[in-house]
Amino acid sequence: MKRILVTGGAGFIGSHLCKRLLEQGNEVICLDNYFTGNKQNIIDLLENPFFELVRQDVTTPYFIEVDQIYNLACPASPVHYQYNPVKTLKTSVLGALNMLGLAKRVKARILQASTSEVYGDPQVHPQPENYWGHVNPIGPRSCYDEGKRCAETLFFDYYKQNQVEIKIIRIFNTYGPNMNPNDGRVVSNFIMQALEGRDITIYGDGMQTRSFQYVDDLVEGMVRMMNSPAAFTGPVNLGNPTEITMIELAEAVLEFTGSASKLIFKPLPQDDPKQRRPDIALAKKHLDNWQPEVNWKDGLKRTIAYFENIVAAKVAKEATVDL
Repeated sequence: MKRILVTGGAGFIGSHLCKRLLEQGNEVICLDNYFTGNKQNIIDLLENPFFELVRQDVTTPYFIEVDQIYNLACPASPVHYQYNPVKTLKTSVLGALNMLGLAKRVKARILQASTSEVYGDPQVHPQPENYWGHVNPIGPRSCYDEGKRCAETLFFDYYKQNQVEIKIIRIFNTYGPNMNPNDGRVVSNFIMQALEGRDITIYGDGMQTRSFQYVDDLVEGMVRMMNSPAAFTGPVNLGNPTEITMIELAEAVLEFTGSASKLIFKPLPQDDPKQRRPDIALAKKHLDNWQPEVNWKDGLKRTIAYFENIVAAKVAKEATVDL
C-alpha cells in the first residue's frame, strides 16, 4: 500500500484517478478547493476507510507524509480558467512550487498533469514531445498555457537542482463521466445542447480538429507513468491519435442522442488551435505499449448516458419545484 496525494482529486479526471488508486489497494488523500471539482464526483469513495478528503487550495502550502503526489489541481476549460486568469496562473505556478516543495521534503515521487495546450496553435502536426510549441504569451488562453509551461520548467529545475523524482504528462482532450455539464468544453457543450434541444454551437467552420481520449485510457496512462522507471521523466503525450473535425463530433452527438438540434456557426475564438493530435510513440515505448483502447464513438455513448442522467435529474427537480 502506498500513501498517495491527489490534488484536484474531486475534479473530472481526479475523481477517476482516486477511484483507480483505491482499487489498487492504496491510501488516497484527495485535496480540492471545489472551484471546478465537485464533491458528488467522489461521494461514493467517502465510505472507504483508506480515502481522505481535504478542502484546501494548492496555492497554500500543505504538509503531509506521502509516497506519491499527482498534481492535477487547475481549472482546465476556457470558461473556468479565463474567469480569473491571475488565479489560474497562481494555481499552476504556486501550486507546482508547493507540491514540489512537499515532494522534496518527504522524498515523494511527483507527477505533473500538464497539457497539450503547451503546444499552443501548433505548426507541427502531429505534436511530438520535442516540439516547443506556438503559444501567444499575452492572449486570452495564456494564463493556462503559460502557467502549465512554467510548471514544467519548475519540475525540471527541481529535478536537476534537488533530485526530486518527477514525472510529466501532457494530456490531450479527454472526456467521459464526471465532466462538468457547464464547463464549456466541446464534448459537454455539444451533448448538453443536443439533450436540451438547443442549437449546437460550432466555432469557426467546424473543420478544426481534436483528438479525444476516454478518461479510463488517460488514467491507465497516468498510473503507468507514475510507476515507470525513475530515469524516464517525460514529458510524455497521453492522448488519442484518432483525429476528427468538430462537425464529425457534432453529427455523432446528434445521431447518438436522437436530437433534432440544428448546427449554428460562430466566429472562432482568439488563439483557438486549428488542429490537435498527439504523437504517442514515446508513451508506447516507455509505458508498456500504452495506447487508447476505447473507440471515441463508444466513449461518446457512455458519456451521453452520463449526461442523460444529469438532464433527467434536473427535469425531475424542476417538476418537484413546480408542484
